[in-house]
Amino acid sequence: MDKAGSGAAGLELKHVRCLVAIVDTGSFTDAAHELGVSQAAVSRTLAGLERLLGVQLLHRTSRSVAPTAAGVRALARARVLLAGAEDFVREATTGHTRLHIGHAWSAFGRYTTEFQRRWHEQHPETDLRLIRHNSPTGGLAEGLCDLAVIRAPIDLKPWSHARIGDEARCVAMASDDPWVRRRSVRLDEVPARTLAIDRRTGTTALGLWPEREGPAVEFTHDIDDWLAAIATGRCIGLTPQATAAQYRRDGIAYRPLRGAEPVPVHLIWRAHTTHPATHAAIALAVGLYREGQGAPRSRR
Repeated sequence: MDKAGSGAAGLELKHVRCLVAIVDTGSFTDAAHELGVSQAAVSRTLAGLERLLGVQLLHRTSRSVAPTAAGVRALARARVLLAGAEDFVREATTGHTRLHIGHAWSAFGRYTTEFQRRWHEQHPETDLRLIRHNSPTGGLAEGLCDLAVIRAPIDLKPWSHARIGDEARCVAMASDDPWVRRRSVRLDEVPARTLAIDRRTGTTALGLWPEREGPAVEFTHDIDDWLAAIATGRCIGLTPQATAAQYRRDGIAYRPLRGAEPVPVHLIWRAHTTHPATHAAIALAVGLYREGQGAPRSRR
């Protein structure tokens, strides 16, 4: 199909290609040669485009062709359309040249930079993009990514998933908080404070404590809101180490939390549309988490 879309009032990609070819080659004759059609076909196609748009796009003389003011504007958009069409065809036919990995808070934490570096070295044919999206599935359910890093306790049944590692929890607090002078904080000490919790994408729930023994709570909406509330000193937060690694902010300090189970880290994806690079991404992430737990570190 060469149609650009029913909402474009009959516009087709052949119209766009024709305009670009005429301007780039400088003549109808050379454009016809480049497109593999007759000169008469080029003339008809351009005339059809001008009728659709209701403007003249080219100044034509016996010796030269130059875009009008409207033609200059149309040409700029035409190049964007053709580039988008080429990306569409390339990704549809070559098996996804770009891998989008979503996350709600902190991607791969302290392994994020190394993941990106090794991915570029090992898979240069697949461009990696990390996307932060404040949803329980890190943008996967919204169709914004191919894989998502998940730490929040969501229902994994609708998704294919792999556990790539675990992260210890830590306490986030204002940099002038009295607990900053301590090396660590116990879980059973937290109920004495007000706790900031992100109900949508956070990893902390009141189930960490026996019923009716948990702390007072201040609910927040996303990572930035959570950090802002903690920086005021009116509350503290519990979070995986990944947050401490990726959100080192003025006014915020982190200390290890003792007495709490680690947070499992999963990669999730849609089983019916598995990206070809999915298992390579899982293998790299698992390897980095294993190295971080004490295995010898290797560089390639």
